[in-house]
Amino acid sequence: MNAPLARIAVFISGNGTDLQSLIDASKDGRLAGQIVWVVSSKEEVYGLVRAANAGIETAVLRIKDFESSDLAGEFLVRNLRERRVDFVALAGYLKMMPVEVLRAYPSRVVNIHPALLPKYGGKGMYGRKVHEAVIASGDKESGPTVHLADEVYDHGKILEQVRVPVLPGDTPETLAARVLEAEHGLYPLALNKLIKGEYTL
Repeated sequence: MNAPLARIAVFISGNGTDLQSLIDASKDGRLAGQIVWVVSSKEEVYGLVRAANAGIETAVLRIKDFESSDLAGEFLVRNLRERRVDFVALAGYLKMMPVEVLRAYPSRVVNIHPALLPKYGGKGMYGRKVHEAVIASGDKESGPTVHLADEVYDHGKILEQVRVPVLPGDTPETLAARVLEAEHGLYPLALNKLIKGEYTL
């Protein structure tokens, strides 16, 4: 008898292409989970449209709208539990996940970062800034990293990485496109392995 599908919440801040890769993987059986809630830190981003098109419940949650980050974290934990969420996936989410969520879901909050951590991570290192830094360094490789989220930006245990070449003449945009393509294959694979307990945590 097949195990029940894990229930996943995905947090986004933008276009949601990594979200779409998880939606697609869930539909075609590569991900042993179903996405039951998509939370965005911003209104009117295309990731919310992707979720709605897939029939997934959505919400916009801005930490600054709460009197404190503690209250925001408690609100999130309460709502995640109401939806019986098992795993939380950060997919281009640009905010620090409240510590209350991290403590409620130990080793079950996962993030994808567009560089080979531990390099090029930390507060402020996201999007174009990451790819600019990689090119400026002269590194010959980059690529996405899937890691467990903790209380420090881009810091938790690394689960998976894929290396992609940095080519002569690369711009931040061309490198970003190559890394993003790799992300779309890597994230469902890593999240599926985490759900199935295939990592030593």
